[in-house]
Amino acid sequence: MRIAGIDIGSRTVKLAILEEGKLVLSRKTLTSYNPLETAQELIGDTVFDALTATGYGRHLIKGHLDCPVISEIKAFAVGSRFFSQDCSSILDIGGQDTKAISLDSDGNMRKFEMNDKCAAGTGRFLEVMATALGFSLEEFAQAALSAEKAVKINSTCTVFAESEVVSLTAKGVPRNEVALGIHKAIVSRSVGLLKKVPVPGKIFFAGGVALNECVRVLLEEEMASTVFVPSDPQIVGAVGAALSAL
Repeated sequence: MRIAGIDIGSRTVKLAILEEGKLVLSRKTLTSYNPLETAQELIGDTVFDALTATGYGRHLIKGHLDCPVISEIKAFAVGSRFFSQDCSSILDIGGQDTKAISLDSDGNMRKFEMNDKCAAGTGRFLEVMATALGFSLEEFAQAALSAEKAVKINSTCTVFAESEVVSLTAKGVPRNEVALGIHKAIVSRSVGLLKKVPVPGKIFFAGGVALNECVRVLLEEEMASTVFVPSDPQIVGAVGAALSAL
C-alpha cells in the first residue's frame, strides 16, 4: 500500500509517501498566498492509495480532495517514532509556532504545550533577525557558534527585537555576539515550553529550525539531554500523517 501525508504549514508545504514501511518520496515547497493551490501543485501526478492531511491548512485540502485530517500534535507524535523509537519528547519549531510534546512508552501523546500567539522564537523570528544582521540562515548559525560570548536580547517581540539588534550593531557590538544572543533567546523560550511537559530523556527536534546547528547545541546544553535531529526534520508531520492511514 502506498500511503501519502501532506503537512500544510504556515511557511512550507511538505509531502511524504511511504510504501511497505519505507519513505520512498518527499517534497517540500514554500507556502504561497494560496496554500490549497500550492498543496495541489506539490502533489501533482503523484500516485498513492491514501492521503491524510495535517498542518494549519489541513481543512483546506480536506474539502477539495476528500481526505481525512489529523492534528499536528498527533502527526508529530506518530512521525517521530518513524525516525526514532526512543525519544520521550518532541520539540517542533516551525515557521510561526513552537510545540512541545511528551510521549508515553508506546509513543502516544501525554501532554503538549504550544506557542502560536507570537512569532518570537520561531523560524520567522530567525529569518527576520538573520536579515537584520546581514546573514543568510546558514551564516547566521555559524556566526553564533563562533562567538565567545553572547549579548543578551531583552525584547521578546520580533519587531522590538529587530530594533534592538539594529541598535546593538550601530553601537559596534560584534555581529556574532548578537547572533549568539538571539539564538540563546530562542532556546530560552523553547526550554520554557519543554519544562511544562515531562521530558525524562532524549528530545526529538523537528521543524525547519532543527536545521540550525546552533539551536541544537544550545538546546542540549540547557536541557542536559540528547537532542536528536532526523535526516529531514521538516517532513516529520507529513510522515506522521501518512502513517496514520494504516
